[in-house]
Amino acid sequence: MDFIDTSVLVAAVVASEPHHAVCGRLLDVGDVGFYIHGLAEFFSTLTGGRKAFRLSPQQAVELLEADYVPLLQITTLTAAETLRGMRECHSRGVQGGAIFDYLHLVAARKGKAERLYTLNVSNFRAFHRDGDPEIRSP
Repeated sequence: MDFIDTSVLVAAVVASEPHHAVCGRLLDVGDVGFYIHGLAEFFSTLTGGRKAFRLSPQQAVELLEADYVPLLQITTLTAAETLRGMRECHSRGVQGGAIFDYLHLVAARKGKAERLYTLNVSNFRAFHRDGDPEIRSP
């Protein structure tokens, strides 16, 4: 299974995004993993983020619920799994807001993903280690 992060989901939804078509095709393949926290990141980005494209909170939820969540294999992390991931942060150089990207990688490992697709490749490669899913741009 492949995983995507929030940047890929946002680009798949917003037609004006430069990577819209290729990100949309990743979702069309099906059996795509996604970390549950990404739903909140998606909501934040499309209802109050810096994008010119903005949705109301109700529109964002309805879009996720009707059109995108059914396409995704949602992976959750327990408190113990999240804390275990946080314990790895020091050795991987993860601090501050990078934890949010790192937990996408932790969820992708849990889901036994071969690849994690992101539009923020350099962020993920900074803390990637052997044995982690391959980090790719769509």
